[in-house]
Amino acid sequence: MPEPLSYSNAAALDLLPANAAEALRPDLLKARDETLADVDLFNSGGDVPAEKQPLDAGFVELPAKLLATKESGELADLLAAADRFRERVDAFVSLGIGGSYMGLRALQEALGDPLHNEKPASHRDGPKLYYGGQNVDPGVTANLLKHLDDSGVDWGIVVISKSGGTLETALAFRLFREALEQAVGADEAAKRVIPVTGGEGSKLRALAQEKGYADIFPVPEGVGGRFSVLSAVGLVPAAIVGLDVEALLQGAADMTERFRTAEPGDNPVLDYVSTCHLFEKHLSMDVRILSTWGDRLEAVGLWYDQLLAESLGKEQRGALPLTVVNTRDLHSRGQQHQEGKRDKLIHNLYAASPAGANPTIPQSDADQDQLNKYAGKTVFDVLTAAREGTDQAYAEDDRPTADIVLPTIDAYSIGQLLQMLMLATAVEGRLIGINPYGQPGVEAYKKNMNAILSGS
Repeated sequence: MPEPLSYSNAAALDLLPANAAEALRPDLLKARDETLADVDLFNSGGDVPAEKQPLDAGFVELPAKLLATKESGELADLLAAADRFRERVDAFVSLGIGGSYMGLRALQEALGDPLHNEKPASHRDGPKLYYGGQNVDPGVTANLLKHLDDSGVDWGIVVISKSGGTLETALAFRLFREALEQAVGADEAAKRVIPVTGGEGSKLRALAQEKGYADIFPVPEGVGGRFSVLSAVGLVPAAIVGLDVEALLQGAADMTERFRTAEPGDNPVLDYVSTCHLFEKHLSMDVRILSTWGDRLEAVGLWYDQLLAESLGKEQRGALPLTVVNTRDLHSRGQQHQEGKRDKLIHNLYAASPAGANPTIPQSDADQDQLNKYAGKTVFDVLTAAREGTDQAYAEDDRPTADIVLPTIDAYSIGQLLQMLMLATAVEGRLIGINPYGQPGVEAYKKNMNAILSGS
């Protein structure tokens, strides 16, 4: 079994009242029990009490369920469809917004080659990946359409929308679908589009069936958009660009089992929730900084920003999530974190060992930059020293930090991490009495936008 993710909060706990974590333990375990009971209720198909609606607890067991279908069933079909799609196109546009966009970005930026699109087909694992439908920007949309047309590349579309009615994605799909059909004809275009959508009643599903798209994958019932990264929503495009979706799912399934069985102190989900809750309760620290070390984890942080904000930002409550990338942001936000308001809890997210190449600082004859004293050290050594030095500076001023440590950045570790953060969000919601599912506040802008556009 691959090495598990670890969580460390010892330094932070010293700043809390004595026995604060132990006092929280009964309520924390009760919140875990409620989260797992939600899964049982969801699976039963029974009546859901009004205070628990919507009950989008389907994400918890989804990784294990999908792994069970890798020989025959949804995962096998998904991987086969991805292979067929890869053979037909050399570029594709992933259309989606919210979790349907941020989830894939988190996966691709953490696990993919950052120069993927710059390389010829012989040097990359899968077609080029572009994003659309995640924002309403006429210039960006027009430029991408023109680029696809001018390049002459064989391209396709993965379109992701549970209802098919989200305006940003539906608008983008109409534009890109029309462009694709004009370029290759309707029959060939039907082989180059993969929709990921809801069941009967979905506008996108109805359109997909009318167009005769061969491969249509489900957004599972009971899985909200921001909890959907390890469903077909994230896995279809991830498989197309060559990511190891089975390892992702295995990491997530193993994290779920650890969440179910491990006690506080050896349970990253419960320990993370405890730390966040106690600092907000006792020290009013309601700004949560996810401090990612290295560029590859930035999009994971941006994905988590949506997850936390949309899940717990209700009833005039909820912490403010902010992602920073270090060492880059030590030259901007670092000043505020060191000497600004004491409202911030900082979680470091980093890998214990580098993934891939790790350049060594060479010796220089002239040494004008005076770096010879570091010759022989690696870039990862410098990153580690920066993190340790930053933590030391924060600790000397009683600024709390805790650590989420990946053994390395690979598919198994990222699967663990994403599932940990989704489970933690659900548990914290139950702990503080807020339904972590649904996003009623987001619906207000949609209603107003549609009314303005239709003139009603």
